[in-house]
Amino acid sequence: MGFQTIRRDGSQFFGLAIGHLQNLLRRDFVAGSALIDGRWIAGEQRDVVVDPATGEEIANVARCDAGHMNMAIAAAERAFVEWRKLLPAKRCAILRSWASLMLDHSEELAILVTSEQGKPLPEARDEIAYGAGFLEWFAAEGERAYGETIPSHKPGSLLHVRMQPVGVAAAITPWNFPVAMIARKAAAALAAGCPIIVKPAPETPLCALALARLGEEAGIPRGVFQVLVGDPIELSAPLLRDTRVRALSFTGSTQIGRLLLRETAATVKKVSLELGGHAPFLIFEDVDLAKAVKGAVAAKFATSGQDCLAANRIFVQRSIYSAFVDAFGAAIAQLKVGHGLEPATNIGPMTKLSVANKCRMHIDDAIAKGARVICQDRGAGLSQNFVLPALLSDVTEDMLVAREETFGPVAAVLPFDSEEEVVARANASEMGLAAYVYTDSLRRALRVSEQLEYGMVGVNTASFTGPPIPFGGWKQSGLGREGSKRGLEEYMELKYVCIGDLVV
Repeated sequence: MGFQTIRRDGSQFFGLAIGHLQNLLRRDFVAGSALIDGRWIAGEQRDVVVDPATGEEIANVARCDAGHMNMAIAAAERAFVEWRKLLPAKRCAILRSWASLMLDHSEELAILVTSEQGKPLPEARDEIAYGAGFLEWFAAEGERAYGETIPSHKPGSLLHVRMQPVGVAAAITPWNFPVAMIARKAAAALAAGCPIIVKPAPETPLCALALARLGEEAGIPRGVFQVLVGDPIELSAPLLRDTRVRALSFTGSTQIGRLLLRETAATVKKVSLELGGHAPFLIFEDVDLAKAVKGAVAAKFATSGQDCLAANRIFVQRSIYSAFVDAFGAAIAQLKVGHGLEPATNIGPMTKLSVANKCRMHIDDAIAKGARVICQDRGAGLSQNFVLPALLSDVTEDMLVAREETFGPVAAVLPFDSEEEVVARANASEMGLAAYVYTDSLRRALRVSEQLEYGMVGVNTASFTGPPIPFGGWKQSGLGREGSKRGLEEYMELKYVCIGDLVV
């Protein structure tokens, strides 16, 4: 398959990883390429999966069509009858088994993630553990879907509320976290008693198919967890229009989220949307500079910047602005760019060329409007999907990088003078997913986090996600929450029951 063309001297692990990948690609889930009603479907047409670092083909998968999706919906509806009746403890035991299998095969899954998505292998390993954590979390949460008893306002009546599964669910998942986003959605749906149909991103189908294979081994019944790969528009249409599909969960751009919300209105589905971010990162003059630099690097360059939580606008108080830019630039210069399977790589390729081109457009626009490039290089010997880390200083609000989510390793740094000013500038966006605050003042931390119009705020930390937290945004960054007990509620309906004519 030509992988040796990018192997570098001394990278013995690289060859080993490729061997693991080739073994994985011989598995039945790749040969089948779609799991529908407990059967692996080969399909007549195939789509190519490429390594984003090289553009070389690593596999080809079946291209499903609308007819396949209709089959999957019918199978899910049939499966719902028995899956909802299964005791929560038994459903959740299957989830725990699935999580264990993920962890048992974590290295193979991580290599698969890196090979088709591009992120550095250590980050891919973290993603597998992160995804398995949601299976374990909802395995416990599914046994705690408590209702409530209401003190009656009617004589001789008993009032109570039950939590019941909404029905067939659908998940449309992104390419930047091809394992974790499926696990987060599927775990909640299955724990709630809902079968789920997954349509993964066309760039990263292998991870979804591998999860489906492990789900089979864990004992998920036929029709309860299905994966179909193909054209996003063709496959999404039946999910959006069919009344049998009662819930839809989507992670992706705000632009696509708006379209999905409009299309689901006709059937009034239960919709959860995790959409774009444009995260502000506020650094106040009282903070330890080294701590702020470390946090900014982590918040900006994780997943090579292809993360909805990535710090997109780094606001630094003017008194420490120059010192921060110097230290931040020095830290960025230490980041190693290369294939995600090569040791010590920090920044991999952009998964899509269009993302890389948007990064370059933002850099060029900022330079034309007066920004300074402190740390950036076009690089030599790397494919067009690579964008070397860029630090842009003296950024102003009229530049694209300050107005739009870049979704790549381009750090925009802007000075500010006062707390009131920076809060207003941070909130001047229709996005409201995540924000960061770095300060050593507890009063300021509480005050600013209260005023920021974002669904999640990290104070003096770049790491705040995980199964127990309600992940989601305000404004046009989405609807609903994933993770925590509220993630289960996205796949359940409340039913109020009044029992009258009781002897009192």
